[in-house]
Amino acid sequence: MRPEIPVTMPQAPPRRNDNARQLRDAAIALEAQFLSEMLEAARFGEPRDSFGGGTSEAQFASFLRDAHARELAERGGIGLAEQIFETMKDRMHD
Repeated sequence: MRPEIPVTMPQAPPRRNDNARQLRDAAIALEAQFLSEMLEAARFGEPRDSFGGGTSEAQFASFLRDAHARELAERGGIGLAEQIFETMKDRMHD
C-alpha cells in the first residue's frame, strides 16, 4: 500500500482588503516599536528604589514597555501608524 500524497491547492492571490490589513498591521507594529523606544527614553518601567522587584523587574521591564506601547499604538497612539499606513497605501499604487 502506498502512502497518501497530500494535494495542495493553489493559493488565491491576496485580496485588496488583505493587503490593507497587512499594511495597517505593519504600520501599527512600527509605531509600537517607536513608542517603546520613547517610553524607554522616558525611563518608563524603570525599577523603583524601594519595594521593587530587584533584578527580575529590570530584566522584564522591556516586556511591560512593549505591551504598553502596543496597546497605545492599537488605540490610535500618536497618529504615526495612520500616517505610515496612508503613505504605504499610496505607494502601493505607484
